[in-house]
Amino acid sequence: MKKSLFIAFCVLIVVIGSVILWQEQAIAPTVTDNKQAADYKNISYTIDNKTVTLVNGIAETNATPGSDLKTITNYFGNEVRADFNADGREDVAFLLTQDTGGSGTFVYIAAALGTQNGYTDTNTVLLGDRVAPQTTEFRDGEIIVNYADRKPGEPMATPPSVGVSKYFKVSGDTLTEILK
Repeated sequence: MKKSLFIAFCVLIVVIGSVILWQEQAIAPTVTDNKQAADYKNISYTIDNKTVTLVNGIAETNATPGSDLKTITNYFGNEVRADFNADGREDVAFLLTQDTGGSGTFVYIAAALGTQNGYTDTNTVLLGDRVAPQTTEFRDGEIIVNYADRKPGEPMATPPSVGVSKYFKVSGDTLTEILK
C-alpha cells in the first residue's frame, strides 16, 4: 500500500512540474530568426550590417570573437506609433542605443512594422554618438526625430547643445532619411 501511494505521489509531482514548465514556455517572449514576433522588443534588427536580436529590449554580444568586450544594444524609447507604410496597421518607431565597449554610445532610429502576425523590422539609421534624444513624432507621413548634438569641431566631451531634427520615411520595409 505504501509503495503504490509513493508511486502515485511521484507521478503527481511529475505532472505538476510538466504543467508549470509548459506554462512558463507559453508566456516567455517569442524571439524568431525570421525577424517577426508579437513584440517589437523581441526581434532582430540590422545595425551597421550586423544582426542584433533583442530579448526584452536588450542584446549583448561579444564585440569581436574571443574578446571580453561586450557590445550592448538597448531599447531607449522615444516611441511614436502610427501607420508608417499605409497598410492599415499600427507601426512603431523608437530609438536604440549601442555601447560597443569604447567611450561612445551610438543612437539609432529603428522602426517595427505591424503585420498580421506581429511586428517585422526595418533597417536602423545612425543618429550620432553621444547625442541627447529629445522627442520622436509622426507628422505628414514622416517620422521626425529631435535631438541635441555638438557644433562641428567640438570635442565629444562637450555636452550636446545644438538642436537637430531629422526626417525619415518608410518605403516598403526600408527606413530612409529625407534630407531637408
